[in-house]
Amino acid sequence: MTFSPLPSTIAAPVEHTLEIKRSVFLTHLAPVASMDEADEVIARIRKQRWDARHHCTALVVGTHADRQRSSDDGEPAGTAGVPMLEVLRRRGVTDVVAVVSRWFGGTKLGAGGLVRAYGNAVAETLDLAGIVRRTVRTRVLMDVPHAEAGRVLAFLHQWADEHDAVLEPPLYGGRATLAAWVASADVALLDADVAALTAGAVTPRTGDIRVVDVPAR
Repeated sequence: MTFSPLPSTIAAPVEHTLEIKRSVFLTHLAPVASMDEADEVIARIRKQRWDARHHCTALVVGTHADRQRSSDDGEPAGTAGVPMLEVLRRRGVTDVVAVVSRWFGGTKLGAGGLVRAYGNAVAETLDLAGIVRRTVRTRVLMDVPHAEAGRVLAFLHQWADEHDAVLEPPLYGGRATLAAWVASADVALLDADVAALTAGAVTPRTGDIRVVDVPAR
């Protein structure tokens, strides 16, 4: 089974200031898990930067970027929120809210100038953000004797780096439970590599399939 590439997200909040003809555009980007969480970020920024004339917003939410919204917040229609949203769409990100707070510098920028300013404000801030790729992975679990857990875990860290997999923190009970999120095409390879490493003493088992975040390496 093949899956279409999924939108990425950002690792952490990031801010950036752009000044054009003495107007200041302060952009705040934040990762969010829902529309409600995005609204909370917007409300917080409005409260913190109460003296700004405008707080224009754009947000994209959902695994497939299926929920989108923007606001010009008093700027001429279509000059702020839409170009901000277009940057998020073009960059292929989701679960992100952008808030651009503007302090007017006394010189009107015109419709074209505002479109460029708000779009560039978000684009330049995204350039500073840590991007987290999302992809579909299969969970592979291994129950390992405690005496072997350190050796197997060290192997899995190296294997994950080489095969774009994501490890979970180990769980320790009667045995150590190790888990990795692996591309479906690599599941059989991991099974074989673990069997070879442990001389067949550890038998991986396949679990759920889901979307996971893959941090930049």
